[in-house]
Amino acid sequence: MDLRRAQWRKSTWTGDNGGNCVEVAELKDVVDAPGHKAEHPELIAVRDSKDPEGPKLFFTPAEWDAFINGVKANEFDRGHQG
Repeated sequence: MDLRRAQWRKSTWTGDNGGNCVEVAELKDVVDAPGHKAEHPELIAVRDSKDPEGPKLFFTPAEWDAFINGVKANEFDRGHQG
C-alpha cells in the first residue's frame, strides 16, 4: 500500500517526550488494503513515530471509534475488571 501522501499526525498529548509516540492517518478511497480490510474504502492507519517505514496497523472507522471509546472509558487500564 502506498502511503507516501498520507497525512500523519501525532496526538496533542505527545508533549515533552521527544515526540516518540504513535501517529495516525485517515485514508480515503483505499483500494489495496491489506488482508481482511480490503473491502473498506476508508481506513485509519497507525504507525510508530520512531519507525515511520516500519509496520502499520489498519482499522476501519468503527474499529477505531471502539478503541478510542475504550481508552476514554479506561477499559485498557491495568487491573480493569470490565
